[in-house]
Amino acid sequence: MTARLDEPLRRALGTRSANALEKLGVRTVGELLQHYPRRYGDPGRLTDLGGLALGEHVTIVAQVQHATVRRMRNRPGAILEAVVTDGPRQLSLTFFAKHPGALRYHEDRLTPGRLGLFTGVVGDYRGSRQLAHPDYKIIGMDDDADDAESAVLEASRPIPIYPASASIPSWKIQPAVRTVLDPLREQDVPDPLPESVRTRHGLGTRLQALRDVHEPYDEQQWRRGRDRLRLEEAFVLQAALAVRRARADAEPATARAPRGVDDPGILAAFDASLPFTLTGGQREVGEQVAEDLARSRPMQRLLQGEVGSGKTVVALRAMLQVVDSGGQAAFLAPTEVLAAQHARTLRALLGPLAEGGLLGGAEEGTRVALLTGTLGAAARKEALLDAASGAAGIVVGTHALLSENVQFADLGLVVVDEQHRFGVEQRDALRAKARTSPHLLVMTATPIPRTVAMTVFGDLETSALTEIPAGRAGITTHVVPAANEAWTRRTWERVREEVAAGHRAYVVCARIHPDDPDTADRSTGRGAAGGSDDFDELPDFLLEQGEAEGERPDRVPLRAVLEVAEELRGSAALAGVEIGILHGQMPAADKDAAMSRFASGEVPVLVSTTVVEVGVDVPEATVMVVHDADRFGISQLHQLRGRVGRGTAPGLCLLVSTAAPGTPAATRLDTLARTTDGFELAAVDLELRSEGDVLGAAQSGRASSLRLLRVVKDADVIATARVDATEVVADDPGLASHDALRDAIDEQLDPQREEFLERA
Repeated sequence: MTARLDEPLRRALGTRSANALEKLGVRTVGELLQHYPRRYGDPGRLTDLGGLALGEHVTIVAQVQHATVRRMRNRPGAILEAVVTDGPRQLSLTFFAKHPGALRYHEDRLTPGRLGLFTGVVGDYRGSRQLAHPDYKIIGMDDDADDAESAVLEASRPIPIYPASASIPSWKIQPAVRTVLDPLREQDVPDPLPESVRTRHGLGTRLQALRDVHEPYDEQQWRRGRDRLRLEEAFVLQAALAVRRARADAEPATARAPRGVDDPGILAAFDASLPFTLTGGQREVGEQVAEDLARSRPMQRLLQGEVGSGKTVVALRAMLQVVDSGGQAAFLAPTEVLAAQHARTLRALLGPLAEGGLLGGAEEGTRVALLTGTLGAAARKEALLDAASGAAGIVVGTHALLSENVQFADLGLVVVDEQHRFGVEQRDALRAKARTSPHLLVMTATPIPRTVAMTVFGDLETSALTEIPAGRAGITTHVVPAANEAWTRRTWERVREEVAAGHRAYVVCARIHPDDPDTADRSTGRGAAGGSDDFDELPDFLLEQGEAEGERPDRVPLRAVLEVAEELRGSAALAGVEIGILHGQMPAADKDAAMSRFASGEVPVLVSTTVVEVGVDVPEATVMVVHDADRFGISQLHQLRGRVGRGTAPGLCLLVSTAAPGTPAATRLDTLARTTDGFELAAVDLELRSEGDVLGAAQSGRASSLRLLRVVKDADVIATARVDATEVVADDPGLASHDALRDAIDEQLDPQREEFLERA
């Protein structure tokens, strides 16, 4: 950006306004201009008050019905009670003061019939919605205009309603935006959309689009500006991905063609030994991967599929094709537990083929080496030697594979399990260990809608496995209201019944220790109750018993692993049943021991954090109980649910929840109970979540680069931007003649954000 857009708001607006805006994450002129209105109010159209959610910070347009001042009954002070309406529904406003005279200002302004914007946190008092001590602006009365004609004109324009906070309401953001926007010239606002793209679609400049969204005279104008800025966001993202695709295509790779029928190798031997038939999807994706590996440019493929859809077999067949060509494959897993399990799974699938060079091993076999940070010295030395000599055609590991002392004889393929656990730098570190750029296969068990794959993984070709191999039992999911004692009692009775039948049960909790602070905000990216702590700031004389107290929803403490384990050990339903624990703070050896005892049935009930979310495979596990399920996202719950029903016995998932009916959390859980279709769940998840979560910005702690674009709803915009960006990058791969576009990519997708883009 230019120096003008980089100017700190403290210089442009003054310290007071800048401090308030900084609480919204807005610090510069450019960031303020990208703080777009959430919606637009129409002075002739009132807000539907029926859609207000308890605990939500809102800005509404409503008409004053009446306002009265009275002294409080149980303590000194006065209260003003006003009622505003949208016609059929009402909303209460309450203001407190030490004496009635201090409320006269509000009483004079809140006269019947006046229209206003009112902002605050929605509370509940005796069953009715209310705003306590709201900020407000009376339309027409508070507009800064030099004369009556200007005031009428200003009051008739659409009202930009910005994302706001208690420290600065929407109508104070609007004049701040105008202060920095009005003096700008075209040369102050670089445009990342090339002129050829703007001409093709009949679009104005970026400065004009900013004026359209922030200072519209009618609905058509703000829609025009929003559409222009939405396409810009999509174009910048697609251009970044097109540059990455072009860069990858320019790298040389060693072709790893499959062997012919006259010269069969380990892949043919493996296929002949399989005790089951590959699904149609596995065969089709396998052919796509085989063709990619046979080319002299690096494969860049995303393999997505449901839990249990057979991704590991597809990946193994790809690795064996590389081994047949004289190369090696590295299998990168996010945790030691998962890495060790993958190594065991691969060895079991290969049988004698995993004992190359060993007594009893197959002649055409290879070895599967495991490299993790906690290996003993002797085991680590052996694994390093197998990798460096090429004796191990497959090397499985965690981040330990990235260390400098890990060498490969001929690394030809990198398989990454659960893409969101690894960043760009980590992948590049592993690639650097190969003589030429290795082929890349990324696997994820979280299904991704087409538009998301196009946006987030646009540099990767995508394949999907939608079939579940024969023999897998189904999973039934139920939501258990935490307050319903009969249902919770039955939950543990069902666990006991499954244990008695020789099965296993997971019990998942969101935290480890019961005395930990409530971690809901970190786990969901939202406040646990979605409410406000504004009432903590009110002095005692403003609190009238029953009038303002108790309006903030209670925060229910999250259940903890150690707490729940103790409860279950003392429960009548599970008397005599061994209860184990597993969480991330345990030493690696203790984690392995806990999983081994669970898998063997010695400890049939495992109370755990979400460390079991990804990849843990215990076929005898049939029950998954998730405490505080309403605090988790759909994809995480779907992953957890996938840990059961992996054998021949049906699975049961019980989601224990405190979510009130009709809330987004309850909608998530009801959707999970209704379907096991991961692609449908992913679409619902995106509808309920912000785009920042989609792109991983929530994990990065930074604002999302997507402000207007919605990757589910704006499929057409994304597709158009992809075509435009591909064309621009094809003509100029380094964007040498597109300075503004290159700067926009650097700004929105700097190394940290780009890493999160790939990890989303």
